[in-house]
Amino acid sequence: MNKNYPEYYKQLQTLMQQLSTELPGTMKGFGQLHHEATAEGSLSTKIKELISLGIAITVRCDGCIAYHVHDALQAGATKVEIVETIGVAVLMGGGPAAMYGSEALEALNQFEQLEVAD
Repeated sequence: MNKNYPEYYKQLQTLMQQLSTELPGTMKGFGQLHHEATAEGSLSTKIKELISLGIAITVRCDGCIAYHVHDALQAGATKVEIVETIGVAVLMGGGPAAMYGSEALEALNQFEQLEVAD
């Protein structure tokens, strides 16, 4: 796999900031939606990030995988929890989800190596 997910995550952050400059109202609304949807509640932020990751895999969104692997780790998800999330996504999305699940595993491996280096 050629994608460097930690670097991709940083690039996406920059692009999202640029998009916020061009579409301030829309992106402010999206940011508020994201904040509210992932806030602690009956489900923890960690669980919500794992759900988001599963959806990202099944809809085949590389950028979403980068964001939600990163954010799941930040919310305290373990490797085992992320791998099990990949498994559920494969169940729900079949072969294409298995391919994107592999991408999510690579993202996890890269983000974990980055944490060790930091």
